[in-house]
Amino acid sequence: LTHDKVVHGKDSLLSRMPGDEWQRLANLRRLLAYMYARPGKALLFMGTELAPWGEWDHDHSLPWNLLDDPPHRDFERFVAELGRVYRGQPALWRRDPDPAGFQWIDCSDRHNSVLAFLRWDEPRAGSPTPDHLVTVLNLTPVPRSPYRIGVPRGTSYVPLLNTDEARWGGSEHPLPDRVQAEAKPWHGMQHSIELTLPPLAALVLRP
Repeated sequence: LTHDKVVHGKDSLLSRMPGDEWQRLANLRRLLAYMYARPGKALLFMGTELAPWGEWDHDHSLPWNLLDDPPHRDFERFVAELGRVYRGQPALWRRDPDPAGFQWIDCSDRHNSVLAFLRWDEPRAGSPTPDHLVTVLNLTPVPRSPYRIGVPRGTSYVPLLNTDEARWGGSEHPLPDRVQAEAKPWHGMQHSIELTLPPLAALVLRP
């Protein structure tokens, strides 16, 4: 997401999102989480962390005053958390150049507008399944529950990142702290989990 996305009459990322103010901020949180979770280097242009309404202007300072507004202050804290999660999870970057580091779980659910994919870390000696992260994106303002996806391991999964948390300005849609995988084949895998998908949100889970 370079400066070419927010100059020359294109407006800011936030202003181009659909919906009311809450939905626009939720959409932008989900967009950035998607970028950080998929392969490739995460790139933000200056000021994106403030969620400005106007496009970038090289003749003026960044709108730091937005941090006095709780929704924008919460968004800035969310972007900081994204950086911490990204840096702390090698599955998100160690195998970026390797096609085997990414795997779709499902990219065809047009009825629910949900995407799900895996990021794989390098295999560890003695581990039956390499470390991995599961990312699920709900592209609609409608919560999806229950929603089943296939997973590679018959263990429990815990949320590592939830863009719908209240501390980021989200709706805090109720989620369990842990989801146990079942021996129920789904999406071509031998195990699966049932999730509650918050509206306009991204979830990143780890085993």
